[in-house]
Amino acid sequence: MKIPVLDFEVYRLGENVTDETLMELSRNLRTAFTEIGFVYLRNTGIGQEEVDAVMEISKKFFLLPAEDKIPLSRTSNTCNYGWVAPETEKLNPYRPGDLKEAFNITSLHPDAAWPAEDVVPGFRQTIESFFMRCKDLSLRVLRVMALSLDIDVDIFVNSHKGIGSDLNKSTLRILHYPPVRHEMVKEGQLRCGEHSDYGSITLLFQDSKGGLQVMNRSGEYIDAPSIPGTVLINIADLMQRWTSDVFISAKHRVLLPPPGDVSTRQSVAFFAHPDDDVTITCCDGSNKYPPVKSWVYILERFNDSYGKMETTS
Repeated sequence: MKIPVLDFEVYRLGENVTDETLMELSRNLRTAFTEIGFVYLRNTGIGQEEVDAVMEISKKFFLLPAEDKIPLSRTSNTCNYGWVAPETEKLNPYRPGDLKEAFNITSLHPDAAWPAEDVVPGFRQTIESFFMRCKDLSLRVLRVMALSLDIDVDIFVNSHKGIGSDLNKSTLRILHYPPVRHEMVKEGQLRCGEHSDYGSITLLFQDSKGGLQVMNRSGEYIDAPSIPGTVLINIADLMQRWTSDVFISAKHRVLLPPPGDVSTRQSVAFFAHPDDDVTITCCDGSNKYPPVKSWVYILERFNDSYGKMETTS
């Protein structure tokens, strides 16, 4: 089964929609998230030119020498902000470190650390603007998801009000996969190990280099290529718990390129998480999963991926 492509035109950013067209969209979205956990959305209001601008300025950051990035390093699991060096993160804890680097943005606090303006001109403005665009789209998708479940349409949105503040761990990640030297690859190492995401939903924008695969309900991996003009959206673990397994958080991975392929890969992911103090309980009242505090669950997953790190206040 291929990942479906849906048209989000009827619910574009800032536009009104009719009940009939919105219900059709919600039904199709529910089918995608129930059968595979992933969907491509086109006509979301986020244009390809915006994505290209983020990719271009991200490339300038990642091309900086390591000594310029180290002062911006992510320093603890309680503050998921900053640069993540190659092989630091193990999204599959049983594999060697992932062959990628990242810069995480979790808060738009004025004192957040950024590359100096004269080092990467326009970086902060571009990334912060895209963060807000992703936040807006995420909230609209969450509302349609609630509609598809025939529950309060704002139940998910109301639990994500803190996105962009210190009270919510939603994260925009710019990602860079450097060229792979196959003779240096450790046994079992991938660009990104098999994993499912942690929070509610993820928005993914990727270049044309390929490598992303998604596990279907049969346990087989299928390709999830870049489709220009679309956003690839998937269900994450807390949402699967929240919906008592109606929506599926599917595992995914990024494979190594073929031997001899020395191309780089880029992607941008927005991980929408519930506010830190939200307790996730099954929205159908089934108690299929025990209640769990959003931040407690996410911190446990960070500990798995990075190992337990010293915490900072």
